[in-house]
Amino acid sequence: MPPRNAGVTTERECDQVLVDRVREGDKQAFDLLVAKYQRRLMRLLSRIVHDPAEAEDVVQETFIKAYRALRHFRGDSAFYTWLYRIGINTAKNFLATQGRRTPTSTEADAEQAEAFTDGEHLRDINTPESMLASKQIAQTVNAAMDALPLDLRTAIALREIEGLSYEEISDIMACPIGTVRSRIFRAREVIAEKLRPMLDLPVDKRW
Repeated sequence: MPPRNAGVTTERECDQVLVDRVREGDKQAFDLLVAKYQRRLMRLLSRIVHDPAEAEDVVQETFIKAYRALRHFRGDSAFYTWLYRIGINTAKNFLATQGRRTPTSTEADAEQAEAFTDGEHLRDINTPESMLASKQIAQTVNAAMDALPLDLRTAIALREIEGLSYEEISDIMACPIGTVRSRIFRAREVIAEKLRPMLDLPVDKRW
């Protein structure tokens, strides 16, 4: 995930160098940006567009839009926050044109589940019971996230999965930091409520 604090400046500088090269006609420089952010963008947009093939199409459309709009990128924010904003808007527009709400999913995703601290105490235990508990927690977390309203789901994904700051999320979602904090708080409440019955019980009584 993008580094925080001082590390962000270094990444911003590296990305800006690539952006400048693209503007000078170096298409390979944009290929490097795609390679760097494609997986991250897919991970994020899959939270909005759950069908993998459709999410991949949205990711590709996002990069096409970013390439065409790159001349308008002023560097006021980090490249990845600008890219994420384009991606989220592209995903929302895709869903709107499809005339449907986002579906829910109960598939376990270990990588995404590991972004949540609720399961940390289970990760270093290798017993079959604890592994099953971890899988059930992952399923519960993912189902709870997928059932959230889109703005809450996007905010919590940017914070807990992508590890972005409140300021970065505010920039990406084009809303005040207070709104970001409220959305994340509400999302955490919903997820915690779904997890509580599992986490309150001893491992041997969860099933």
